[in-house]
Parts: sequence; C-alpha cells; structure tokens
Amino acid sequence: MADRRTAPRRRNPRGQGETLRAELVEATARLLATLDRPETLTLRQVAREVGVAPASIYGHFSDLGALIQHVLRLRYEELAQLMNEAAAPAAEPLDDLVARCAAYTHWGVDHPGEYGTLIGGRLPPELVPLTAHGAGEELLGSVIASLAGVRQRRGEPADPERSRQAGLLLWTALHGLVALYNDHGNLPWPPLDDLITNTLSLHTGEPAAKIAQLVAVARPAAPERPVGGHRPAGADGS
Repeated sequence: MADRRTAPRRRNPRGQGETLRAELVEATARLLATLDRPETLTLRQVAREVGVAPASIYGHFSDLGALIQHVLRLRYEELAQLMNEAAAPAAEPLDDLVARCAAYTHWGVDHPGEYGTLIGGRLPPELVPLTAHGAGEELLGSVIASLAGVRQRRGEPADPERSRQAGLLLWTALHGLVALYNDHGNLPWPPLDDLITNTLSLHTGEPAAKIAQLVAVARPAAPERPVGGHRPAGADGS
C-alpha cells in the first residue's frame, strides 16, 4: 500500500483524549481492511494515518496487539448487533435462522476487508491470540440455537452435541461462501440470495422455495461501501 503523508495532527484540547482514541481505532480498522497484508500493520503506520507521534498511542493502548484486539471486538459487536436486529421480528426458528444467516453473509460480502480481518485468519497469533475471537462465540451460538430450533420443530430430539456440530457445519458453509465469493468475484456466481437459500435448505431440510421467501424479506438495505471495498458481480442478490 502506498505510503500516506499525513499532515501533523493538532493536539486535542485538555479533556478530549477520547477523540484521539476514537481516531486511532478508526484508522486501525481502515488500515486492517485495506492493506494487502494486514499482518504487516505497525503502530507507526497507525500514527501516520492519524497524524500523531507513535508515542501518543501508548496513552490509550498498551501495544499494537491491544489496539487491534479492540478493533476486532468492536467488529464482532457490530456484526452481532446486525444479526440480532435482523432476527428481532422473527416469529419462528426458521425465520430467525434465515435472518441471521442472511445478515451474516451479506455483511461479509459487503465488507470484504473487515470480514477477512475478522474471520479470515489474516493476523498472526502473536498479535491476535485465539482468545481475542471469543466474542465470535455469540455469533456462532445464535446460529446453533436457531438451527437446533428448526430441527426440533421437524421432530428431531434435542441433542446439544449434535446441534453444535450441525451449527458448525452450517457456519463453515456460510464462511466458505463468503470467502470464495469475495476472493473470486470474477467468476459467474449465481445471485447471492440463491446461494444463501440453497445452503440453508440443505442444512435445514426445508424447501428452498420457502426459504427464498424468507431470504427476500431478510435482505438488508445496501450499506455504504467501506474504504477500499469491492463488490463481486451479483453481490447485491440480483
């Protein structure tokens, strides 16, 4: 990525340190999403992006790892809130599951840089240990619970271990869909909503036509594109 020459930033007035902290977080999130190799990010790059001396960062974050982990937590919270809001109107487990999975998949395709940083394993463990992804358990847990509810409505007995495995397999399918869609956007992909529909039909045993109706209702509004983002052909579900 080309070196950015940023004009020195004026010092915040007394009591406005939180403004600098927010700018540091925003700059880090932007760099992680747009760098070709986010694992090469340095505190010096973040400082240059904001227009401060690198030493200024230590008043807010102990090191680069702490700053990146804070950004990841915010991203997980953002995605969890999006999925929860999408599923809020759901009256049945299938409605809930479809809404959550559609929100997750569309967010991943609409935010390829953020998705790759969050779930794509693009950061080394010395910067981002596995414990930093603990917030993602909420996302996975909600999918597991919804899928278990759908299967129990179909008469399957409750089995926590089997439900967890089924949820993991569904999440793996959705992750693969998003990752391949983002990395190979030049391929003649079917509409994204069709892929979501058929994936959920396969994992729930519900008719694709029924799920397609729910996917159409759950489709999120087109978001503002992130800096440096790209949209593969057909990513709008059309």
